[in-house]
Amino acid sequence: MDDLTTQPAPATDAETLAHGPVPLWVGTYPHAGIGTEAGLGEGIWRVDLDPATGALGEPRLVVETPAPSFVVAHPSGAVVHAVAEDAPGTVTAFAVQEDGGLAPTVTVPVGGTHPCHLLLADDVLHVACYTDGVLAVLPLAPDGTYATEVLETGTPAQVFRHEGSGPVTDRQEGPHAHFVAVTPDRRHVLVADLGTDELRRYARAADGTLTADGVAASLPPGTGPRHLAFAPDARHLYVVGELDAAVHVLAWDAAAATGAPVAAVPAVDAALAGGAAPSPSHVLLEGDRLVLGVRGADVLTAYPVAADGSLGAGVSARLRGRTPRHHEVVADWTVVALQESHAVVVVDHDGTEVGRASIPSPACVARVR
Repeated sequence: MDDLTTQPAPATDAETLAHGPVPLWVGTYPHAGIGTEAGLGEGIWRVDLDPATGALGEPRLVVETPAPSFVVAHPSGAVVHAVAEDAPGTVTAFAVQEDGGLAPTVTVPVGGTHPCHLLLADDVLHVACYTDGVLAVLPLAPDGTYATEVLETGTPAQVFRHEGSGPVTDRQEGPHAHFVAVTPDRRHVLVADLGTDELRRYARAADGTLTADGVAASLPPGTGPRHLAFAPDARHLYVVGELDAAVHVLAWDAAAATGAPVAAVPAVDAALAGGAAPSPSHVLLEGDRLVLGVRGADVLTAYPVAADGSLGAGVSARLRGRTPRHHEVVADWTVVALQESHAVVVVDHDGTEVGRASIPSPACVARVR
């Protein structure tokens, strides 16, 4: 501002450790922070993580590009896609160079303003645009570059626009698409809309083409759904409420492709909330734990996930820095982008920091899967 398939459990086996350092791509905001003028030297950084110790190598800026606040790496390892969170918004494909750098190849307008999230699923790139509630769909070639139809038209294959609003007038004056996920059965795509308190539903065809299919779930007014993750049982999902500072547990009916709220748990221990209002950001599933980053309180909160999909009491661990905007799990370490502290840190399960790298305004951490 990643469903079970978007946020798989971390790799912890011997094969991962044997391959040596894991390259991480870090997308950033402009140096002056979110909402400031884009294209003044910010870009995508690369930093390598030692999977055995959690230590980070020396980070380097590998390409300058405007406001790449969200990046995703193609499974081939040869292409990285990044948004330009700007008005109008674009997405760019970068070719990975032999020296580990990135070279821009094609930039495509996405038909919306301030794109903030990317989902790569089955050779289709999905783009959520925050300001005007747009979902763009760009098919890819098998090598991770844009498909011929995108290259020929210079536009996404599909663009969908949400409508609606919510009761929090300064944040929900209109639709705000914030996150895209694919359901465990891969029959639908869900879009969390912070502005309308809904999970919008899109039916998927075999070729990845989408058809708008209504609303999969309505959250309580003023929730502000931001990010989500599916439970291991595929019968529950967890939706982060950015505005009400809660994690909402929904029972998922795969046949009907609908979610029904069953519980809500606070995003942070009351004792660690501090003076600033908690503002949850990213959530992912790590084995039998759900891990949530909370800005304002500047903590990671971990919830045990029971076999029935319910969440146990969350335990919050204070981070040594401000504004955990995004995190990733690599070889059982949690790598956190601390936006306002201009650092990427690595922590273990109890929140102890084991690695740190200085990177201006980090917004997203991505790795090849």
